[in-house]
Amino acid sequence: MQQVIKVENVKTVFGNKVVHDGLNLHVNEGEIYGLLGPSGCGKTTLMREMVMLEHVYSGHIYVLGKDVTRISQIQVQQLRENWGVLFQFGALFSSLNIAQNIARPLVEYTSLSSSMIEEIVSLKLQLVGLKPKDALLYPSQISGGMKKKAGLARALAMDPKLLFLDEPTSGLDPISAREFDALILKLRDLLNLTIVMVSHDLHSIKGTMDRFAIIDNKKIVYEGPYEGIHTVHSDFVDKFFRE
Repeated sequence: MQQVIKVENVKTVFGNKVVHDGLNLHVNEGEIYGLLGPSGCGKTTLMREMVMLEHVYSGHIYVLGKDVTRISQIQVQQLRENWGVLFQFGALFSSLNIAQNIARPLVEYTSLSSSMIEEIVSLKLQLVGLKPKDALLYPSQISGGMKKKAGLARALAMDPKLLFLDEPTSGLDPISAREFDALILKLRDLLNLTIVMVSHDLHSIKGTMDRFAIIDNKKIVYEGPYEGIHTVHSDFVDKFFRE
């Protein structure tokens, strides 16, 4: 099985605070992989390091065969076009409507015609379950669930190989959260995506993730499927999975 992401002995330091101290994990092609752990353990930080929004203090992160800690500026942009990111609260531009938000990466990074971009936007809206009329609404006019879907459509705009999701079901009611889980599974299979997601949602962890890594006390205390979690003992695991 091909490894799409490999984290080798990563140390993360902010000022005098050590967040990660020697993390090692790998993500296989085509799987939905989770980053779990208590608040403040650096789950989102690790994801941000994977997508080059944070710097690694030491160690290496390989994404699609490239070491993102040792990469030229030209390679940075080429690599970024291979993934999409859904931030926790959607991170939509409030001054742009939904269609314009989804179109933004296409306008910025491609030379496609306006009509072609409109077609792609329409397709992505449909893909995530939004209606054509939603395209003209602004972020202030839509629900939290619709913002997540719009953010997901934008993350998919460039037909990425990799999708990064930060707490994709947080803030959603239980029904909307399970619908979003089903959408993630459908998109993975339909588009042959590899997905990395940060989550606290136990239903999502059980129902969508193939494998996950648990970060606790600056280390990876477990990496594997849900079925193997009973072999691990840590304060977080005992509290989160066995309550």
